[in-house]
Amino acid sequence: MAFRLIFALCVMLFLAVCEAGKQMPKLSNKKLCADSECSHPILIARALQDYYPGDCRFIPIRQGQLVYVYAMLKDRGNLFWAGSVQSTYYGEQEARIGHFPSSVVEETHALMPATTEVKTTNWDFYCN
Repeated sequence: MAFRLIFALCVMLFLAVCEAGKQMPKLSNKKLCADSECSHPILIARALQDYYPGDCRFIPIRQGQLVYVYAMLKDRGNLFWAGSVQSTYYGEQEARIGHFPSSVVEETHALMPATTEVKTTNWDFYCN
């Protein structure tokens, strides 16, 4: 009986560690957003080419996909934007949120000016 209890506890601990996620290095300390919570999209962009991410901070993008941009990183990370993409068929896959190089997209519609400077947090670069 004690063996089963210890085994069950070990399995639960292992699963908790697997689900814990991982803190990745920050790409920047600041970002530009439309509002203080970066909850409104700044612009809509279309992917010029496929982008395959190097790690979990980034999102994969396929050529032609629309990307909703919520933040533009500043300073050392100014080559990266943060946003979300969704599959071409709504409901086929849930929206993915993450970073991507600004060079793989072109702006199609400006929505709101990115005039609010916000400090990035560790959660901006946390991987699940």
